[in-house]
Amino acid sequence: MNQPGKAHRVMARWALIAALFTVVVVMLGAWTRLVDAGLGCPDWPGCYGFLTVPQSEASIAEANARFPESPVDVSKGWPEMIHRYAAGSLGLIVFGIAIYAVRHRREGVPVRLPLFTAGFIVLQALFGMWTVTLQLWPKVVALHLLGGFTTLSLLTLLTLRLRASRKPVPPERESALARLRPWLYGGLALVILQIALGAWTAANYAAVACPDLPTCQGQWWPEDMDFRHGFDILQTIGPNYLGGQLTADGRVAIHMTHRVGAMVVLGYFAVLLLALWRQVRQTPLRSMVLLTAGVLLMQIGLGIANVAFHIPLSVAVAHNAMGAGLLLTVIHMLWRVHGYARQPVAEPAGTTTNQREVPA
Repeated sequence: MNQPGKAHRVMARWALIAALFTVVVVMLGAWTRLVDAGLGCPDWPGCYGFLTVPQSEASIAEANARFPESPVDVSKGWPEMIHRYAAGSLGLIVFGIAIYAVRHRREGVPVRLPLFTAGFIVLQALFGMWTVTLQLWPKVVALHLLGGFTTLSLLTLLTLRLRASRKPVPPERESALARLRPWLYGGLALVILQIALGAWTAANYAAVACPDLPTCQGQWWPEDMDFRHGFDILQTIGPNYLGGQLTADGRVAIHMTHRVGAMVVLGYFAVLLLALWRQVRQTPLRSMVLLTAGVLLMQIGLGIANVAFHIPLSVAVAHNAMGAGLLLTVIHMLWRVHGYARQPVAEPAGTTTNQREVPA
């Protein structure tokens, strides 16, 4: 395989920077939401018509005159604006990568993925605007949260394409990995679904609906859960959703569904990772299996700590970050397995493992 050229190396460096910075943006978004600062600035993209949060008495008076229904709260405005500054900086980096890819397309760098990511950033910015203008409408908030995870996934895939190399595994393992690959895709789908449930839980302020473990309000399966209202994705546009508008029974239904989803993910991956371990424990893939198992256990532990300690800010932000980590470890493992797990073909006599082409 040819060594990557300068354009590949430059793009790889910036793709990695963008991916890491996306993690920071996701965590800042979680922090903003958890301190109830999602409407810290009632307009977009500025804050009360200013580029920064109003600070002086004169600017605060002017801001309050512009938005009499949303008086300035500096402690809420700054988390919102810091998140916006960070998201805007990420957008500039992604657009820079896309422009660089187009300019150096003749050098073999990927172009479609950077352009798609840049386009998705525009959509994500629109969701950020609608989050404010629609006053934290849960459907938009949840989609905005999922958009952050999607952006992170796209930049991770770009980084993997530009930087990572796949090390070959013994030929006798290839067919076994090919059989397990669909189950890995199933695991990825479950993780995405669980992240979506987490986003819906956060958007509807349902994390505090069950303050005890392993029961919920003293019951193993609360009788009054309201799934119809809890999962009503067509909630009315117009009310201020800060703090949530759902009934307590609707929030309990969301919370319990998220708990059940966590147990399903844990059970599914316990079986899948054990099956993978049996096939790859003597191969380079063993580190990815161990990493995925470790991240999954940490995420479950953080979820339990959220309930046990009543949603402390640091734990809740870490829970969001670890959710992103779990998604990325599964994507990384799938990317590596996808390159190996092809039905083996007959090879000429005398061909060694090192001579076999590893898919890019």
